[in-house]
Order: sequence, then C-alpha cells, then structure tokens
Amino acid sequence: MNFEPHLRVHCKSSSEPVSLMKATEAKLLDFLKKSPQFVIPIYQRTYSWDEKQCRQLWDDIIRAGSNDSVGVHFVGSIVYIDKADANITTWEPLLVIDGQQRLTTVTLLLSALAQAVGASEPVEGFSAEMIRGYYLQNPLEREERKFKLILSQTDRTTLISIVGGHDIPDGGSVRVKQNFEMFRGLLGSQSDKIEVVCKGLAKLMMVDIRLKRGEDDPQLIFESMNSTGKELSQADLIRNFVLMGLEPQLQTELYNHYWRPMEVDFGQEAYGTHFDGFMRHYLTVKTGEIPNIKDVYEEFKKHSRALRQQAENDNEHVRDLVKDIREYSSYYCAMALGKEQDIDLNKAFHDLRELKVDVSYPFLLELYSDFNTGLLNRDELLQIVRMVESYVFRRAISSIPTNSLNKTFSTFTKSIEKGSYLESVTANFLLQPSYRRFPDDDEFRRALKSRDLYHFPRRSYWLRRFENFGRNEYVPVDEYTIEHIMPQNENLSQSWRNDLGDDWQNVQKTWLHTLGNLTLTGYNSQYSDRKFSEKRDMPGGFRESPLRVNEGLGSVEIWDESAIADRADRLALLAANVWPLPKLDEEVLRIYRPTATPHSSAYTIDDHPNLLSENMRPIFESFRAEVLALDPCVTEEFLKLYVAFKAETNFVDVVPQVNQMRISLNMRFDQISDPRGICRDISNIGRWGNGDVEFRLASIEEVPYAVGLVRQSLELQLGNSAEV
Repeated sequence: MNFEPHLRVHCKSSSEPVSLMKATEAKLLDFLKKSPQFVIPIYQRTYSWDEKQCRQLWDDIIRAGSNDSVGVHFVGSIVYIDKADANITTWEPLLVIDGQQRLTTVTLLLSALAQAVGASEPVEGFSAEMIRGYYLQNPLEREERKFKLILSQTDRTTLISIVGGHDIPDGGSVRVKQNFEMFRGLLGSQSDKIEVVCKGLAKLMMVDIRLKRGEDDPQLIFESMNSTGKELSQADLIRNFVLMGLEPQLQTELYNHYWRPMEVDFGQEAYGTHFDGFMRHYLTVKTGEIPNIKDVYEEFKKHSRALRQQAENDNEHVRDLVKDIREYSSYYCAMALGKEQDIDLNKAFHDLRELKVDVSYPFLLELYSDFNTGLLNRDELLQIVRMVESYVFRRAISSIPTNSLNKTFSTFTKSIEKGSYLESVTANFLLQPSYRRFPDDDEFRRALKSRDLYHFPRRSYWLRRFENFGRNEYVPVDEYTIEHIMPQNENLSQSWRNDLGDDWQNVQKTWLHTLGNLTLTGYNSQYSDRKFSEKRDMPGGFRESPLRVNEGLGSVEIWDESAIADRADRLALLAANVWPLPKLDEEVLRIYRPTATPHSSAYTIDDHPNLLSENMRPIFESFRAEVLALDPCVTEEFLKLYVAFKAETNFVDVVPQVNQMRISLNMRFDQISDPRGICRDISNIGRWGNGDVEFRLASIEEVPYAVGLVRQSLELQLGNSAEV
C-alpha cells in the first residue's frame, strides 16, 4: 500500500479541508525503534481497550505471523504532534493525538513477550534485551525519559511498572493490568506460538502522521480521523475539545484542578459508563433542551461557543466552563454514584437509583446546586427528593405512561418560585396536568391492590421500602425471599381448594401475584405448597415472623379471597404513607393554580362538510380513533378551519379538503423520519395548522403509516423522543 506524502484531512461536518499533514507508511516496530518517546497528553482519555479489542489484535498478529503469504498487516494510524522547529539534535517527546490504544496494547504485548522469551531468541531481533532496548525503553536515559511510552495519570505508573519489570502498584490502572496479564496468559498457554507472535509483530504496518505544532489544528484532525479500535465516547471528545487547544500551562492547570478530580470522583469504570449521561443532564440544565445521548458532544460545542461569544476573555471562559462542569459533576456523583455524605440524603438518592429515575437528574442537579449555594436547605432538599420518588413510583404502580417524564423534569424548575422553594415544588407537582398527574391516594391504593407486583421490575425496591419504613433498625430484605401465601402451583391441594371455595381457580388467577398474597420469608423452601395453617404455625412461620409485612397473618384462620383482600386493604393504607402524596392547603394551592382559559370552540364535525362525505368520513374516523389511542392525554378539538389533536398543545392538525386531508405536524422538518418520503417542508409557506411538516392522507390504507408519522410529533412534545 502507498500513501501520499502529504494527506489532506476533511472535517466530518464540512467538505472543506482542515489540515495538510505529512503522512508516511511505516512498520510499527521500526516506528517505535526510531522514536525517542511518546507522551499521552493529559486531555486524552485513559487506556480503555478491553479483552475484546486485545483478542482481536492478538488474532490478527497470529494470522499474519503464521501465513508466509501475508506480507503486512495494517493496524491504523498514529497521529502525533512534532515541534515545528525541532531538529535532529533536539530530544523532544511526541504528543499522541490518535493511536494511544494501539500503542499501549502493543507495548503491553511486547512487555509480556520479553518475559516469555527469557534468555532465548526465537526469531532474530526478538531477544528480551532487544525487545526492551529497541521498542520499550531508552536504555541510556533515566527516570521517565527511559520509557518509550508515557501514559497519563492513572495509567502512567502501572505501565512504567510493567515495562520496568517492577511490581504493579495497588490501585493502579485496571485495564492496563488486566490486558498485560491476559497477554502473559496467552503466551504462557500457547508457548508454541511465540515464534509466530514475533513474526506477526514484525509485519504490523501503520500510517505515521506527523503534525506541526502551530500549523495544524489537532482538534479538527482528531475529530476527522477514522481510526480502528474502540469508538471515542462523548466524554473523550468533550475533554479533548475543552483542553486540547489551550496553552500547556493553562491546560495542565485546568486538568489538575478540575478535570482530573472529576475523573477520580467518578472512578475508572464509572467515568466510562456515566460521564456521557451526566453531560446530557448538565446540558439539559444549562440549555433547557434534552440532547440525544449520541449528540451530546455536538450540543456541548454549541453551548461552549455560545458562552465564548459572551465572554471577554477566552481563557476565563474555558476556566469558568470547566469549573462549572466540575461542580455539577460532584452533585451528580453524590446522587447517581452514592458519594453523598449526608446519611438521609444518601438513602433517598439510593432509592431513586433503584427506581432508575435518571430522567429526574436535570431537575435534581439544579436543586442540588441551589442547596450548595444555600438557596435550598437540607431538609427541603430531602423532602423534594422523596417527593420525586413518590411521584415516579405512584405513576408506575398506576400504569401511567412514562413518556412525558423527560420533559416534566427538564422543564420543572421553570415553574418554581425559588423564594418559596418547597411550597412551589409541591404546588407544581400537585398541579401537573392529567397525563403528568401525581396519583392521589385513591388511585394509588386501588392500583396497588390489583397490580401484579411479583413481576414488577423493581420488586426488591418496593419490598425493601415497605418493610423498612419507619424502622430504626434496617431489615436486610435481600436476605429474604418473596413468598406466595396462596401457592403458584396450578394443581392446588384439596385443602387449598376447600379454603378458597368453589371458584378457587378464578381466585388464584386474580389474586396470586398481588399485594395481598405476597410476603417475605426466610423459609421459602420449607413453606413450599403447605396449607396455610401449617405455614402460619410451623417454627419460623407467619405467627413468629418479625417482619412488618407479616403482621396479622398469625391471627388469620382461613386464607381465602376475603383474607387476601383485607390484607391488601391494610397494606395499601400503609403504602400511602411510605410513598405519600404531598399536601398543600387549597388557599395556598390557589395562588399557584394557572388561570383557566375558557373553552371558546363551539365547532363540531358537522361544521366540516368535507369530513362528512361518503369517501372521507371512514378515513377520518379511522385516523382520529388511532390518534386518540396513542396516549390517554390526547384530546381533540374542532376549530373553524381545521381539527386539532393536542397533548400539551397541538401536535397534529387536520385540514379537511374535498378528496383528502392535509395534515400538519408540529415539528421541524429535520426531525421527521419518513421512509416513504410523503412529507414536505412548509416552514416558509403560509398554511392553517402548526409546524413545518405536512403530508396528505387520501385513503384508509394509508392511515397506519400516517399515524406512525403523527406519533413522532406527539413523542417529541411529550419528551420521549430524547430517549435513546
């Protein structure tokens, strides 16, 4: 393969070239041998390849080394910054922009290989001394200059220990250690392939791409490179965008003071899995819009550039931005990663995590920020967190669709009067419209008694909260198992059938997995399908149980439908206290209640003769039935010139015409997914209806596809479209 000596790279979002770089092909080992040292800049991500990527490289090397017909194996590019004024007498480390993962992995394999060959030389040039002297170290240098590759922060000391032949320190890089041990294991268990590995390594080819400091834009090149290996996370891209273009002194200061402490707070594994989600919530707080998780980096760049336009000094703008991210990340770690120091708040956040209420984090981040500045006190914050928990759990039990929760929490603080923080939040919860409602006690208790709680996704959560509510001593519910008092066995014993009555099959089907029939026990295997009186009176049975959920079972004589219903009533009353409905006096609530707008429309379908024709009536009736069925919150309103279907506001409008309906969707044209291409952009055309998307509906066969388009507009309005 041949590469042009100079390679022009294009930005992914533009056809314009961003840089003219010097690129040459080279054998990877020769490249390592001639280079004095590679340094991974502080803004680069930590080493992240896992076993899958390392195994792939190993397999490629084995394949190349065992096949004489394979001349070379291409492993991608290494992009690094060289000083524009460097000369042959200058010892200057090279800063790696792209290729860290491959360089590190090959270094780990070479280190393991040096140990495996020992005093032998299986292939010429591959003795332990040569491997270390040519590819891993600079033998005549000292301290860090002795090593060919210097990683950043967490990874640095672990790799130096491995290459230097020292014990690996505790608390070092998990990935570096694991992958080195994996290569050692492979070379130990497949010692007959050591020669093949050496030959394969010698065939590795790469593209050597050298940038000139001060001439090339490393950030644009970094974004434009299509490297093999593990895809960069949004976190990697954001860190590089913020820090890469800064002067080294400021770069180091901001990384050490803000970014590095943030990485430490998250921890090695959590940083990789949680940071993208955190940045999505952070941007939601700052911009009021929920970015798609895949677009977090692009939205962050827009946010950063908007702030930069308002700033007097670029450096101060970056400093303020990084400091702000650091502060909000500490709030996120407290809530989402269990780092909260206050015991009661930590318990409340733990319960939210078990409910998996990630959509509430934008709201809670702003609350925590106000708590941090003293605008909200600790007890108020705790009450609001518990209020969020009750709100989400009650809605889940009441089977209210969750597709509005994203938007509910992302916009919640816009309605808060922060001078009366707790009161305002309480009022806002209580005044949510029907599809966002906070279920009252009657609705919650009714749903709780009939809901299948055995298969409820958060079963361990509700059992734990139920049992430990109001207790001073914590009961470890995980040590118990859930027990069906009336057994699950479809072939119930005659004694159970007698207790349940002639309609025992229907009783079992109706009540089996519900609140009244479920409990906790440490004796599940002993209980089995025994009759109720035996479960009650046996050693450790219900009569002796110390658990709150078993209170009263010891005095029940027969476990029948009446007993199950009575217990369900009692537990549902308790549940309304565990997950309480917030309360405000009606006089106070009236202050926050929005002024009702009188319904002025007096139009009906009879005012639209085009919809009453023999041809159009069936099409409209089919369309309206499916649209109204999309969500319980959807309402219909006939206006003078069109028909509006609403959630918060119009999401689709229907303009009746003689032989068709002209349908407008309240969304931008770039937001619609329309495989058939029937929609058109009407953003610059005057029309009745709302939104920039329009299509025509003229046959009943087209209704299902049309409703699929309408659903996108509804989900966008309710906030569900922001989900991945």
